[in-house]
Amino acid sequence: MKNLKPNIITEGGMDYQLGEIDKNCIHYDFQKILIYLEAKGKLLFGQDFKIHNEDHAILFKLCIYTIQDLDYCAKLGINPNKGILLTGPVGCGKTSLMKLLRHLTPHCRSYKIVPCRNAVFSFNHLGYKTIEDYGNDDFYCFDDLGVEPTGRHYGKDCNVMGEILLSRYEISLRRQGPPNSNAKNYHPERSLKIKTHATTNLNALEIEERYGNRVRSRMRTMFNLLAFDKDSQDKR
Repeated sequence: MKNLKPNIITEGGMDYQLGEIDKNCIHYDFQKILIYLEAKGKLLFGQDFKIHNEDHAILFKLCIYTIQDLDYCAKLGINPNKGILLTGPVGCGKTSLMKLLRHLTPHCRSYKIVPCRNAVFSFNHLGYKTIEDYGNDDFYCFDDLGVEPTGRHYGKDCNVMGEILLSRYEISLRRQGPPNSNAKNYHPERSLKIKTHATTNLNALEIEERYGNRVRSRMRTMFNLLAFDKDSQDKR
């Protein structure tokens, strides 16, 4: 059944109004979003969950991306057609926020959270079928990119996540790209309709060392880079 009031989300018997609807457009209120996200976070992760003031800036960017506020995205240099690469120190809350933000827009298409180490374990068991299986139209968030082990199937090593990222990039362009990709006004990121997100503790140099320059180059096209402060506290 279609949600006639997508600006209101009910959790634990309580209604959370995230904004006002005007002419089929939701005008979100960030302070109300924060109240909802903290309440939802307590339901998902326990009563000790808290949204810290220091994280409001990064959370604001994640929220405007999630609700697809095109004006604010333009002001902050966020491409709404790309995915999110969320970086930050260990324990700063990257995974929790990506799990939480999926619930902010229940009327929109969501993404599946996939731990990168699970993708590698699948490859070790099934081989290249695992990489093929992720080359589909689903939206994914690959969690903890860069700390997964090297894949190994029948004695052959494979940089599994590097291959998965390349596969999703190429399939996205092949399925969604314009007829004439040599046109002067062609921008590859505009055709990336198969969205891929990821969280990582690595910086740009470490990503290149782990996956190579080709993957890093593709990641620039696939992702908006959003980063926690390097001094963010461990919240675990």
